[in-house]
Amino acid sequence: MQNNVNGLKVAMHNLGCKVNSYEMDVMSQKLQEQGAIIVPFEEKADIYIINTCTVTNIADRKSRQMLHRSKKENPDSIVVAVGCYVETGLDGVKKDECIDLAIGNNKKSEIVDILNEFIEARNEVIDKTLFGSTIIDINKTNEYESMTLKELPEHTRAYIKIQDGCNQFCSYCVIPYARGRVRSRNMDEILSEIEGLVKKGCKEVVLTGIHTSSYGIDFGKAQLIDLIEKINEIPGIERIRLSSLEPRIITEENAKRLAALDKLCPHFHLSLQSGCDSVLKRMNRHYTADEFREGVRLLREAFDKPAITTDVIVGFPGETEEEFEDCRKFVEEIQFYEMHVFKYSPRKGTVAAGMPDQLTDKEKSKRSEVLLNMTREHSKEYRGKFIGTELTVLWEDEEEIGGQTYIIGHTDRYVRVALHVDDKENYKASTGAISTVVPTAFLTPDTLLI
Repeated sequence: MQNNVNGLKVAMHNLGCKVNSYEMDVMSQKLQEQGAIIVPFEEKADIYIINTCTVTNIADRKSRQMLHRSKKENPDSIVVAVGCYVETGLDGVKKDECIDLAIGNNKKSEIVDILNEFIEARNEVIDKTLFGSTIIDINKTNEYESMTLKELPEHTRAYIKIQDGCNQFCSYCVIPYARGRVRSRNMDEILSEIEGLVKKGCKEVVLTGIHTSSYGIDFGKAQLIDLIEKINEIPGIERIRLSSLEPRIITEENAKRLAALDKLCPHFHLSLQSGCDSVLKRMNRHYTADEFREGVRLLREAFDKPAITTDVIVGFPGETEEEFEDCRKFVEEIQFYEMHVFKYSPRKGTVAAGMPDQLTDKEKSKRSEVLLNMTREHSKEYRGKFIGTELTVLWEDEEEIGGQTYIIGHTDRYVRVALHVDDKENYKASTGAISTVVPTAFLTPDTLLI
């Protein structure tokens, strides 16, 4: 009888953030090292692994849907729920007959051993958490779960996880309960991983974490800028990109230090959530609209046309028409390159879920549409600034648009560009290559044409 993963077909599906993407890549790598065969999720498999997300109610629902779809695809398969949904919804996971095995955060690196133990004991009466061994009390650990990516999952860029956990406890957010407190990764380990990926052809790294700006605080002081400076010295890396940043990290000194790094992409995702001070206070965000505005000013002073993107939540409990208008005016003033707009989603166990004056979905949708229309205009206006300008592009995949085939790439500011496949040779535009181009027009509202 089969008693390990060797030779078994494994289908994997990732939901959620870039940290989840990194962890999924490492889990896939570990399974393949032990002889598992990774197959597309659409194929029938022996094992289905869903790396779940719980940031919103919709994320919870998507996680459940993928777990149920897996069991329906192959009723005899082992369906594994992994990650944040397990942490926040363990009672429901245990009752869900479609889920065979549940693995929490800080246990993903043990995926092979856990699966082997489950497979060996599958015909016995067994608990979904192997009697508690597949989960820990995530809110009481100070240990960073060590993982190392050895192979490039894409031909272009690699996500590099530098920390886990969050100490902010925004009133709407369940993630600190799913991911625990801030735990930073050893700097030498990060640098070694990147050096190894460079040897595999990696040209761009994206530094990611649950609260990236907190990197190093558990070592005694914030060290994110120090880390970026070290990565900038690694030969072979051509681009360093940052995931979401806390606005307060953008000081005059830090902006100058970042601007001095020739490999750092001038693309900054500063999480806003609201442009109204009274809403920010109820959210337990630790800055004001004026402080955020100053961070943007410093970046625009230090960099040439930096791409500044953000997240905004509309319909937060008690958000009045006047407060929303304050937010609308603020984001209109800032003119973000892109703005991700979320309708507030109450999460059980958070402070905001118990706040009075919860808004209706109709009210949230109306406000969301206002900001989505605005960001479409601002995004196109920002992209248009680069028509006729010399840009460097990291080429990725081919894509069909309007019946024609193009190779797609992104600039250092993450502006999407397209080049017709017939012109690839002229620009040396192969997947994973970086070349210099001049866009001439819009191909689509979100894509410039070379």
